[in-house]
Amino acid sequence: MSSVVLERLSKRFADVDAVRELTLEIGDGEFFSLLGPSGCGKTTTLRLIAGFEEPTGGRIFIGDREVTQTPAHKRPVNTVFQSYALFPHLNVGDNVAFGLRFKDVGKAERRRRVSEALSLVQLEGLERRKPSQLSGGQQQRVALARALILQPAVLLLDEPLGALDARLRRSLQLELKSIQKAVGITFVYVTHDQEEALTMSDRMAVMSDGLVQQLGTPRDVYEEPATGFVADFLGVSNLMPCRMEGERRARFGDAVLVAERGDSGARGDARLTIRPERIRLEPAGTDGVNRLPGRVARVVYLGSVTQVFVEVAGDRTLQVSAGAADGPPPEEGSEVTVHLPPDALRILADEP
Repeated sequence: MSSVVLERLSKRFADVDAVRELTLEIGDGEFFSLLGPSGCGKTTTLRLIAGFEEPTGGRIFIGDREVTQTPAHKRPVNTVFQSYALFPHLNVGDNVAFGLRFKDVGKAERRRRVSEALSLVQLEGLERRKPSQLSGGQQQRVALARALILQPAVLLLDEPLGALDARLRRSLQLELKSIQKAVGITFVYVTHDQEEALTMSDRMAVMSDGLVQQLGTPRDVYEEPATGFVADFLGVSNLMPCRMEGERRARFGDAVLVAERGDSGARGDARLTIRPERIRLEPAGTDGVNRLPGRVARVVYLGSVTQVFVEVAGDRTLQVSAGAADGPPPEEGSEVTVHLPPDALRILADEP
């Protein structure tokens, strides 16, 4: 068993609560991501699991064993860092085999396991190269192979792709997920990159101020944000202050909008949220439910999509993502109708 369970886990540095009574269960063989901005507590949580930090309170279990007071080198985990920490004087094979020096492993077995680990990360034939002869992506794979060769129950990854360029990072995201499926062990992945978390995770926890703001699958968290922080942090979202005027009816400016998703019990001041790709632009003067008059303030071409910024309700600006299938984007300064589909509009009862 390689599940990870945190029970009311806390870590305090002087007068700062980095992690606050965090309770979390990560399943056996799951690819689980901790996502959030700098200072949210995600890396501290990872270091607590690894044993590099001692908790102020709470307990940590790996499988059916409590490891709260277990030294780091005796925990069934291994860690891959953003800085790969490869030994420059050792070749690739010796870097990967380094951890086996402290195990009772014969030379033949060591060679076999090095070969398997390098095959897993697609670095066959590079055993004799030095780290300086490798690209950044290859160095990252060597660090991953060095961690996996020890067959940990849980692999902890602290922003391991952060130093790579965007194109290589996207490629390695898919590779990491494939490797995790192949080895079948639990991955706990720390990142501030929303795309990484959405691409690779089975489940994810969005953190802020030492707390989990929302826990769920990438699709659930993206499409059903529970708070304004989650909606705003994960991808791009339009947050619209409103006042509830009955169940699922919200006043926004001079219009009353119907929102079919979110907190149906919200009353008084609240917020509506909708993703840019769910908004539709229609000709000016189009009538119907959840349609607002607007003026195009700015059009930004981004290749696969065009971002259109539309002023509505006086001083509010909504961001709209338009794809090629939507036809040519409207011109700046033109009048349009903004359609906010009720099934895409979500009510958030939290305070701004």
